[in-house]
Amino acid sequence: MTLHFAPEQGTTREFRSLKDQRKSFGMSQHSIMDELVFFVNGRKVREQNADPETMLLPYLRRTLRLTGTKYGCGGGGCGACTVMISKYNALEKKIIHFSVNACLTPLCMLYGAAVTTVEGIGSTRTRIHPVQERIAKAHGSQCGFCTPGMVMSMYTLLRNNPTPSTAQLQQSLAGNLCRCTGYRPIVDAFRTFCTASICCQQGGPGTSCLLGKAEQDGSSTETMDGDQDVCSQLFKADDFLPLDDTQELIFPPELMLMEEKLEKRTLVFRGERVMWIVPANLVELLEMKSQYPKAPLLVGNTNIGPNMKFKGAFHPVMIHPANVSELNSVQFTDEGLRLGAACSLSHMKDVLVKAIAEIATEKTEIFQALVKQLCVLGGEQIRNMASLGGNIVSGSPTSDLNPILAATNCILELVSRERRRVIHLDENFFVGFGKTALMPEEVLLSILIPYSRKWQLVSAFRQASRRENAFSIVNSGMQVVFKDETRVIAELRMFFGGVGPTTVCAKRCCKELINRSWDEDLLSQACELLLEEISLPNSAPGGSVEFRRTLTISFFYKFYLQVWQRLQQLLSKEDLFAADIPERHRSATSPLLVELPRGLQKFQPVSWDQLQGDPVGQPVAHLSAIKHTTGEAIYCDDIPSQEGELFLALVTSSRAHAKIVSIDAVEALKLPGVVDIITVQDVPGKNKVNMPFDMEEIFCMSEVTCVGHIICGIVANNQVCAKMAAAAVKIIYEDLEPLILTLEDAIQHKSFFGRRKLENGNVDAAFEKVDQQLEGQIHIGGQEHFYMETHNVLVIPKGEDGEIEIICSIQHPKNAQTVVADVLGIPFNRVTVRVKRIGGAFGGKVAKASKIAAIAAVAAHKTGCSVRCVLERGEDMLISGGRHPFLGRYKVGYMTDGRIIAVELTCYCNGGNDLDATLEILEQALLNMDSGYYIPHLHLTGFACKTNLPSNTAFRAFGQPQAIAITESWITDVASKCNLSAEKVREINLYRGKESCTLCKTIFDSRNQLRCWNECLESASYHNRKIAVEEFNKLNRWKKRGISVVPLKKTVGFSIPCLNQAGALLQVYVDGSVLLTHGGTEMGQGLHTKILQIASHELKIPMSAIHLNETSTGTVPNTSPTAASFSTDLNGMAVKAACQTLLQRLEPFMHDNPKGTWKDWVKEAFMNKVSLSTTGFFKGEDLSVDWEKGEGNGASYFIFGASCSEVEIDCLTGDHKNIRTDIIIDAGSSINPAVDIGQIEGAFSQGLGLFTMEELKYSPKGVLYTRGPSQYKIPAVCDIPEQLNVSLLSGSKNPKAIYSSKGVGESAVLAGCSVLYAIKDAITAARRETGLTGNFTLNSPSTPEQIRMACVDQFTKMVPVSAPESTPWAINV
Repeated sequence: MTLHFAPEQGTTREFRSLKDQRKSFGMSQHSIMDELVFFVNGRKVREQNADPETMLLPYLRRTLRLTGTKYGCGGGGCGACTVMISKYNALEKKIIHFSVNACLTPLCMLYGAAVTTVEGIGSTRTRIHPVQERIAKAHGSQCGFCTPGMVMSMYTLLRNNPTPSTAQLQQSLAGNLCRCTGYRPIVDAFRTFCTASICCQQGGPGTSCLLGKAEQDGSSTETMDGDQDVCSQLFKADDFLPLDDTQELIFPPELMLMEEKLEKRTLVFRGERVMWIVPANLVELLEMKSQYPKAPLLVGNTNIGPNMKFKGAFHPVMIHPANVSELNSVQFTDEGLRLGAACSLSHMKDVLVKAIAEIATEKTEIFQALVKQLCVLGGEQIRNMASLGGNIVSGSPTSDLNPILAATNCILELVSRERRRVIHLDENFFVGFGKTALMPEEVLLSILIPYSRKWQLVSAFRQASRRENAFSIVNSGMQVVFKDETRVIAELRMFFGGVGPTTVCAKRCCKELINRSWDEDLLSQACELLLEEISLPNSAPGGSVEFRRTLTISFFYKFYLQVWQRLQQLLSKEDLFAADIPERHRSATSPLLVELPRGLQKFQPVSWDQLQGDPVGQPVAHLSAIKHTTGEAIYCDDIPSQEGELFLALVTSSRAHAKIVSIDAVEALKLPGVVDIITVQDVPGKNKVNMPFDMEEIFCMSEVTCVGHIICGIVANNQVCAKMAAAAVKIIYEDLEPLILTLEDAIQHKSFFGRRKLENGNVDAAFEKVDQQLEGQIHIGGQEHFYMETHNVLVIPKGEDGEIEIICSIQHPKNAQTVVADVLGIPFNRVTVRVKRIGGAFGGKVAKASKIAAIAAVAAHKTGCSVRCVLERGEDMLISGGRHPFLGRYKVGYMTDGRIIAVELTCYCNGGNDLDATLEILEQALLNMDSGYYIPHLHLTGFACKTNLPSNTAFRAFGQPQAIAITESWITDVASKCNLSAEKVREINLYRGKESCTLCKTIFDSRNQLRCWNECLESASYHNRKIAVEEFNKLNRWKKRGISVVPLKKTVGFSIPCLNQAGALLQVYVDGSVLLTHGGTEMGQGLHTKILQIASHELKIPMSAIHLNETSTGTVPNTSPTAASFSTDLNGMAVKAACQTLLQRLEPFMHDNPKGTWKDWVKEAFMNKVSLSTTGFFKGEDLSVDWEKGEGNGASYFIFGASCSEVEIDCLTGDHKNIRTDIIIDAGSSINPAVDIGQIEGAFSQGLGLFTMEELKYSPKGVLYTRGPSQYKIPAVCDIPEQLNVSLLSGSKNPKAIYSSKGVGESAVLAGCSVLYAIKDAITAARRETGLTGNFTLNSPSTPEQIRMACVDQFTKMVPVSAPESTPWAINV
């Protein structure tokens, strides 16, 4: 491997001046620049050197030090950076408030605007805002990283409407993602501001609505279902601060004067590389466009911004036409509605909605179709910024609006300095990918959307991977015009998106159908013509070719039925063909409407004799919840920059398996602000170190084994310079064989890290005695952690004795300490790792964070400077790995009554290029493959596969979700073969009794599992709802419902014995205040909150008297990872031990002064020279399995539970909605029911994503396509069940853990499996319609594609299957 670096002076740590940097880019120092004036949180900002490439987010965080606004994705897809912008409209004399994504908002766009961030609406130092208070006290914040964005979305809604409807609430939250809570508590908090509550309609006539009360109070103090010892009061709405709009920040009068009195003039802002022009009027705009014909018009930056950031697009000149009134005009004419091209999509939607309400229905067909799409196009923040004109001229092939606008002959008005012309938006307008018929100097001025007429019918369709805030997979706009008083087609126009490089017109099909009658013959011919005309190659970008082609004809069938129904109304006479459409087929025309989630939460109240003020068992709010909501909670990247701090950017491999021939950094090191390159040659210690599970390289030495393999790093003065330089490093590769990506590849090449086997009984003999046998298989796809805070680290060299400080977002501080020390070649005691809090982790920050910390430490060692590294979302997803994909192949022997006697199973998991935790995850999957069922004879074999993908790693529930999915696959197969319900087969095979036996021959008490099962069946009204589902399916051909109930059994504890230990440090000061530290890290799971409750309970002092400091290897050494739902068990016991030791020291003073106070006893102990500092230690039990013998104990205890889910699917599109989920979890005696219920709901949401929508897509070369929220969809608020009920099993005790509690943080991930199998139940009903009654495979995740293609019908059969020898766009790893 050859390394090419710049000459010595190019690699020295020189800091280049801004002037030098400007010269290097060739920008004139004498250019005219305007001063940018705007306000932030009521304070005036005057920026003399506004750079058009600077976004609002980094300006807030780095320049103004307002770090409450978070970086989550950088592409406007997560909402973590939401702020409110206010502007004054001088024409209408009103102030407009709207939410935006700060990561996409150019700083130069803010001239004359007022920005409000989360810090500006309230703080703990002044007063907190009601929005902040309610989400905190309603337990709507866990890790807290998404919380400021949630707060600002709701705050903006309330500034525009103090009493919003629930529909408006749903719209306002569509652009905000949360990975922790499952959204229900957030919605409950914000619903308290809404005017109307949705009744559950279960109370019956004359009775109060229990759920309605819960929505008002966030709780219900009434007993439910006859349970006298159950409550559900998680918060009290009566205690909330009222909303008082007189206390809000006023809009700066200075900005109003600027807008009203000052004459508009052209503004110019120049940066290092880009000039930003704001023309004063249309004439100047056209002049600028003539002068700079290649300069894009930038209105909202929602398309150009992501293209510049993620695709490398560069525009030296950008024109922002904010002051051109003609571009923002709204005018109703005799022909229709004329909208200025710069009108935002939100404004367009409001105008259309008002018009629909006021204008005759027959004139608003087009308006209604557009509103349907606008309601789900992006989130509120995107719609507030994106413009109608930008949507059109971007020429995106997945635009949801262009097919409708084209199908309905909308008219575009184009202007340039030389001419004005009017054209139709049709198939001739889109000339290529991202290209239109606009001339370079032309500007789209306005769009005329015509009124519809009586015999003109318009419909819009779309199917996306998520219902809201997701690009369409396929969309369509269709219009038909009939000859008056007939059903004969006079005109037909159909346009499709997502089936080609542009919006596609089905021109030939439409032409063929003119003058045809709207009947069944037309349907058949139209589908055939569409498939002939709209064709996709098997390697088409986006993949899913058969699915996309099926959607085109499925959409047409929906249109066909909709039109048929409308014709019956319009013709108003007996129609011969009406009888041909059964009523049950008309369900195809109704959309799947989704309501905001709501539900009940049931838990056991504390004992009547518990001391007043004792917090154990109480639903105490998260310790940092208020600080989360105000932006005062400090995360790693919120720490101010150190003097001379450098930024590290990683250089990663672009090949999946190759030899590194050379690395050329010469050009990279010449770039302004670049300081040095960091390679394996700079490592002073070891490059191959012991990670938590295996030895791994820090820097790739000579051979890359995955795309994303870390090769080297670049350090520079700031993040922008470092990223640019990293991209400029040139690496030459020599590809190597074999390239192993999929599980099938690994099986073929026998590429395995290792193998595990587990056996019970005699499988061969059992197979000879069973009634029947079956075989099958299932594939479970991987999952991205998608913690809201990406990996980041700050390394500070102390300059003495080799000491170094690591501030890191990591679950395992000890491992970071170990790895950094080994890499630097220093003792562990010179490395201090500090963790204040983590913005979500889910297992993804156990091992990978140590490697990133080590690279940053090498950079700090080489440069002598502090070094910060913050991964961008795409980098993080590329490098960090995720949940392991699994393939399970099984053979099952069973009796005709449903009893399962024998199972032989082989499973394979895709470990990636390094071992990481793969063997341990495989072991957990095998140990839990029984999944709550007693199977007398089992033979389980597992293979850990080595592939050329980034190594997969620990993930919440650690192999057990894959196990339950495999097990439930053969359970449903057996049920189908026996002609029994799946619920019946599950119940027959459940573990029962006090002395059940695990697969590794350990005795356990399974009685609570049966209790959970029975309670779930009862509370979910399963049997009644099953009948209702069957009745629904009889009445509906194209919508089907499914219901499924599954048992849950989750192990808790580390199977590596040395990890079952914990320490704590307790320090009491003379004033009585207590400082507490332990070895666990807070990442949203409420660990610190529970620890404080434990300390308060033990010391019998208020929680307010105890301060829990950060986690640090300098205070508690040799910590175990915070993982496996085991951290309260371990650290809580250590804290309890420390408290008891201290109380023993205080006991003499308490005895001598029984009426004294805590402060009296502490002061007396100090005066008597008694140590008020103590440690606590807990030694857990040794858990391990002998895999040779197949014996041992792999769990400290079990979490039992059950989950029942009901879904509805659209058989024609593959869309589905989650109607209801009921979860029962055996949480023992809960230390904090609010925290535990929050963890259950959040885990369920993550399981819901795993099993139904989160799909990782790789190219055949091993490149990850899904590198951000625009491509990878986690559940949003629209995906949560409309009713989500969670109950903690009452009367349960756990002698293995502190206060009889249980660690429930991971268990409910398994509950997501109930949704997968409810979907399978619905698909089964759909397949029966076409005579398909046998078993079928439903792989995970059950995406719209999986659902649609499994619902085999006449339309799927029309689409030809892709040739197996063709190269697909994406592969299933």
